[in-house]
Amino acid sequence: MRAMTQPSDIEIANAATLRPITEVAADLGLHSGEYALYGEHMAKIDPQVLTDRPRGGKVVLMTGISPTPAGEGKSSMTVGLVDGLNRTGTKAVAALREPSLGPVFGMKGGATGGGYAQIVPMDEINLHFTGDFHAITAANNLLCAVIDNHIHQGNQLGIDPRRIHFKRVLDINDRALRGVVVGLGGPGQGMPREDGFTITVASEVMAVLCLATSLRDLKERLARITVAHTFERTPVTAGDLGMADPMAILLRRAIQPNLVQTLEGNPALIHGGPFANIAHGCSSVLATQSAQRLADVVVTEAGFGADLGAEKFLDIKARWADCYPSAVVIVATVRALKLHGGVALDNLGEENVEALRAGLANLQRHIDNLRSVGAQPVVAINAFDRDTPAETQALQQWCTDYGLRSAVVTAWSEGGAGAEALAQQVQQALAEDQQIGSFYEDQLTLEEKIRLLVTSVYGGAGVEFAPAARRRLREYAEEGWDRFPVCMAKTQYSFSDDPAKVGAPEGFTVTVRDLDVRTGAGFVVVLTGSIMTMPGLPKKPAAMGMRISDDGVISGLS
Repeated sequence: MRAMTQPSDIEIANAATLRPITEVAADLGLHSGEYALYGEHMAKIDPQVLTDRPRGGKVVLMTGISPTPAGEGKSSMTVGLVDGLNRTGTKAVAALREPSLGPVFGMKGGATGGGYAQIVPMDEINLHFTGDFHAITAANNLLCAVIDNHIHQGNQLGIDPRRIHFKRVLDINDRALRGVVVGLGGPGQGMPREDGFTITVASEVMAVLCLATSLRDLKERLARITVAHTFERTPVTAGDLGMADPMAILLRRAIQPNLVQTLEGNPALIHGGPFANIAHGCSSVLATQSAQRLADVVVTEAGFGADLGAEKFLDIKARWADCYPSAVVIVATVRALKLHGGVALDNLGEENVEALRAGLANLQRHIDNLRSVGAQPVVAINAFDRDTPAETQALQQWCTDYGLRSAVVTAWSEGGAGAEALAQQVQQALAEDQQIGSFYEDQLTLEEKIRLLVTSVYGGAGVEFAPAARRRLREYAEEGWDRFPVCMAKTQYSFSDDPAKVGAPEGFTVTVRDLDVRTGAGFVVVLTGSIMTMPGLPKKPAAMGMRISDDGVISGLS
């Protein structure tokens, strides 16, 4: 349980004694030539030297209910489960995404877990880490610079400046950069045009890096990125501009998964960081496949609720990389379910079994969706200190009545010892030979896939396409892009496109305002509601509560 007097996440991390990363690598059977050290506690694994090893490890997908301000804790559950599995004799590795500086300094915080279920070194991972995001940002913006320079130097390809689709990126929340004008200052400064920024985690370069299976595949995907159209409406790619190799040069180290450890010294691969509400929300294919070659079980987390991260894992990542999970864990908390049941955030500490039961509609819809693709999820009940026995028992009884395995998890306060019961339930699920697949078939059109997700997964009544979205559907069909998987950009707080509709709303219509093709990544981003690809900072950013001492010790980081 969560003790109110427990130290903060950063205090726990700072007090930890870490194993040398060489020892963690040796536990995985890695030799010195198969990884490169980044200090004493971080390393990069060269996935190319592992290709002769079989991919025998089973994948466990960690997902959750629709997120709330009350907190769910998928990353903590992932870390706790890996520690719990290793305690019970199973060789397990965590495969997680890298944190983005946007939420670290904004509102959501980092992505290394919490309490005694953390990945360390927490401060390094949550900040610059091994520089992967900087490399992605640089590669993305190099391509942008070359596009504008090509136009300035004569525009041999005939790029229409009004139809440049590829935007610059920055890994900081900055709403002022959503729409900008570049090229001001006269003829020598380039051609003036409207432009804008997205956050680095939503860039196509991030998606390409996370889906690539090798350096060669990375270059081929970079070359396929569609950056603009000509005046004759023909696509222009990064390959047409000769940029695949220069971008790959910047990414040659970033493509290698990062090896770190849990507080209990167990291995974790942290690599790639696309958000699940505006991107595909999964860590890299190379990290997952490398972990499969190094361990018996790989526990990987997909962002936000199962309607976002898990759906995209199954329909985009697993479809491409053949890494379908053998078991699924869905995280729920008493607090979050009460909020879905109508309790105000300030009143979540008060016992309310009836509100809990009302909020179970959200969990049930996620469960039903996962069952529709062949999964029998294990429910991880992330315990909080003010959960009452009556509430916890009601949730466990509902799981039993609904034919679900469940376990109360106290990993936040007890580490792996608090997740051993969950580990046992997952081991039983892994023994079942579940045949888990995708939510839709490849041959469906973009419109058919969008409608299927809205009506069958979200529980909505239908879809309304804005004129811009309708135009994109026609254009993409003409270009042969209408059979790509879809990557729904949608609020994470609701099955609908309205964040205020918590629980399990029905009868709603999802508005698709536009689409954005990712020909290098191989999917189409579907922009719904008011979702933004460049977040803004809250009224009081988390950065304002952070401090660094004269001797370099960081506090306030979470």
